[in-house]
Amino acid sequence: MAVQLSLPIKLNDAATFENFLIPPADNRQLLLTLLRDQWPQGKEPILYLWGRRGSGVSHLLQASCHAAHARGLPVQYLPLSVLIDHPPAELLDELEQLPLVCLDDVQLAAGRRDWEEAMFGLLNRMRDTGSCLLVGGDAAPRELPVVLPDLQSRLGWGPVFQLETPGDTLREQVVQFRAMRRGMTLDNGVARFLVNRAGRDLHSLMDCLDQLESRSLQDKRRLSIPFVKQVFGW
Repeated sequence: MAVQLSLPIKLNDAATFENFLIPPADNRQLLLTLLRDQWPQGKEPILYLWGRRGSGVSHLLQASCHAAHARGLPVQYLPLSVLIDHPPAELLDELEQLPLVCLDDVQLAAGRRDWEEAMFGLLNRMRDTGSCLLVGGDAAPRELPVVLPDLQSRLGWGPVFQLETPGDTLREQVVQFRAMRRGMTLDNGVARFLVNRAGRDLHSLMDCLDQLESRSLQDKRRLSIPFVKQVFGW
């Protein structure tokens, strides 16, 4: 049995499949179905997701970990944005013993030979043990400026999915959906105002929603444009 890493890595409780909004006709439904219902089961030992910040890559990696935990599987989520300065050989040692490893922000390891060699070794060991690796980055494998060409090909072994950054209309739908999941009502006008003022990425919008939830409960106020302006000083 692999030893779990004693690192300050905590999954976002809200990063679940249930909280990931995809319109019915969106082709990402296929990816969501694959991750939620059909993987990891050994058929595809590696999946690679890529997209710009706010596209949902990190959300889906963490959702996969939550789902695996719910099935009683030991997993490890490794966001390189937090861990890139740790010794990679120590971090990745024996992870092939886990049925699922999620490696996020992989673009940060590109060009760093120590990380590339450690990742290449992990990929080979996971192939031998039949474990599954879910990788997230901001670029496709062939576009990563890696030093080891073999690592580039390994990362593209399995299916590669691009997640587009949602446009304003979908951002409005997402923030309303996430507000509803928290028991809050956010009408179209307030959602549009938030999207226009809070920044274009979903991380900023969710941070704003956290603050609004706290203040609305504290002040016992409904979510309106005047209230949003008061909370953020806009």
